[in-house]
Amino acid sequence: MRFRSKFFYERALKVIPGGVNSPVRACKAVKSEPIFFERGEGAYLIDVDGNRYIDYVCSWGPLILGHAHPEVIAEIYFASKRGTSFGAPTWQEVELAELIKNCFPSIEKLRLVNSGTEATMSAIRLARAYTGRKKIIKFEGCYHGHVDSLLVKAGSGLATFGIPASPGIPEELTSHTLNLPFNNFEAVKKTFESYGKEIAGVIVEPVPGNMGVVLPKEGFLEFLREITQKYETLLIFDEVITGFRLGISGAQGKYGIFPDLTCLGKIIGGGLPVGAYGGKEEIMNLVAPEGPVYQAGTLSGNPIAVSAGLATLKELLKPGVYEKLEIISQQLEEGLKEVLKSLRLSYKVNRAGSMLTLFFTEREVVDFETALGCDAEKFAIFWQKMLKEGIYLPPSQFEAWFLSLAHREEEVEKTIKAVYKVLREII
Repeated sequence: MRFRSKFFYERALKVIPGGVNSPVRACKAVKSEPIFFERGEGAYLIDVDGNRYIDYVCSWGPLILGHAHPEVIAEIYFASKRGTSFGAPTWQEVELAELIKNCFPSIEKLRLVNSGTEATMSAIRLARAYTGRKKIIKFEGCYHGHVDSLLVKAGSGLATFGIPASPGIPEELTSHTLNLPFNNFEAVKKTFESYGKEIAGVIVEPVPGNMGVVLPKEGFLEFLREITQKYETLLIFDEVITGFRLGISGAQGKYGIFPDLTCLGKIIGGGLPVGAYGGKEEIMNLVAPEGPVYQAGTLSGNPIAVSAGLATLKELLKPGVYEKLEIISQQLEEGLKEVLKSLRLSYKVNRAGSMLTLFFTEREVVDFETALGCDAEKFAIFWQKMLKEGIYLPPSQFEAWFLSLAHREEEVEKTIKAVYKVLREII
C-alpha cells in the first residue's frame, strides 16, 4: 500500500502544478498517482511507505553507478564541507572540463551549465552566431529540453501527454525550426536542397531515448555528418542521455562520428543538476567573455555538482566497467526477448548499451511515427502490475529503461520473471 505517498500527493497538489516538478512523474500516462520516494540504495528505490523497488529509471539516466554510490556520496560530503557555491571559478571545474575533453575527441573547449536544456539552448544560439543563419533542423520525437524553438513534436513528456507543442511559445520562435522524421535520409536531403544556405545547425539525439530507445539506421549519422559539411552547417549531437552511457566517448565514440558541437548532462553531474556544451575551439571562442555570444549562470560549475560528476566519471574510467554494464544489459534484453517468444508476442525490444525500451507494438520502431503506434493502454496495465511485483519502470511507453552498475544478475532475473508473469496475465 502507498498511504503516505497519497498523503504527500494531496499536499503537493495544493502547492505544485499537478503535484510534481516534472510532468512525466505524475504517472498519468500509466493511470496511476505519483510515488513519493524516501531513498535509493544501489539498484533499488524505497518509497515513503517502505516499499522497495528495482529501479529502471535511475533518475532518467544519470545514476549509472546506482543510487548513493559511496565514492560519489563521499565527494559530495567533502565538497559541501568546503562550501555550497562560490559564484567564482574552482579547480574542480577545470579538472572536470579536462576529463570530458580527454574522453570526447570532438570537444576542444566546453562550458559548464546547469541542465541539458541550458546546454542545447546555448548550442543553438552559438550555431546561429557562428554561421550567421537562422534555421535549425531537429527530428520528430527527439527531446532537447524545454527550449522554446525546439518544442515541436519533441518526444518525452510531450509524447506522453500527446502535446505537439506548448502554449506560450510564439509561432515566430518555431518558424525557423524544420522538424523532420528521424532516420529519413530523403527528407533531410530535400530539406537541405530547399533551405541549405539558411540552415545554421542540425541537432539530433544520435540514439534517441525520449520516444523510447530508437536506433539510428545504418549510415544515417554518417549521412548527417556529410551533408552538414557539404552545406557548411553545424552538426550538434545532443548526448545529454548517451554521453558516458554508451561508452566513455558517448554515441559519437560508438559510431565514430564527430559533431561540431556536443551537449552533455545527466551522468557528468553524478545525480546533481549539471549540463555542458562544447566543440571546436574556433566555435567555442565566440562564447563570452572571449567572444560576443552571451551565456551565463550563477550556479554554473557548482562545486558540489562538479565533485559528484568527477567521482562518477573516475569510476567509469576504471577497466572493465562498460563491459560489465554491457553484459548485464544484454542479459535483460535477451531475457525480455525470450519471454516474448515463449508467449508468442511480437512486441519489440530496442537496446543501445545500458538503455532499452520494450515497445508494445509489432512494428519495428524506427522513428516517432512508429513509436506512437504502440499500445499505450496495455503498457499502462503492464506498468501497474510490474510495480506490484516490485519493479519501478519509467511511467511512460515513450521513455528509456536505464540499467546501472548496481544492477546484478539477481535483479535482472527477478525482472524477467515478473515480466513473464505480468505479460501472461494481460495478453
